[in-house]
Amino acid sequence: MEVFRQSIAGNVLVGSYCRFTNKGGIVHPASSLADLEELSSLLQIPLAAGTVNRGSDFISSGLVANDWSAFCGLDTTTTEIAVIENMLELKGKQCSETISGMRSALVDMLV
Repeated sequence: MEVFRQSIAGNVLVGSYCRFTNKGGIVHPASSLADLEELSSLLQIPLAAGTVNRGSDFISSGLVANDWSAFCGLDTTTTEIAVIENMLELKGKQCSETISGMRSALVDMLV
């Protein structure tokens, strides 16, 4: 596994200010375009600057995501959700089928 030393928007706690999946990522809104391009080329995924929970730049405190689904904080706005869905490529037939299956299993378990 290759390891790269990097900061995001001048912050050394990179895990607090970003969320990555195999399909894309969201980083701190104050990240420069050069930082975004460098990280994108290192990780080989598209990246965008964004926030969660009405402007919080601590991305990891309000967003949990994998390649099929994401969960965000209750205060996250529709614009923030749209950026998250687009960058993490969460829209699509395969994703909705997976989520429907997960929902059914959860409902069955709770009932």
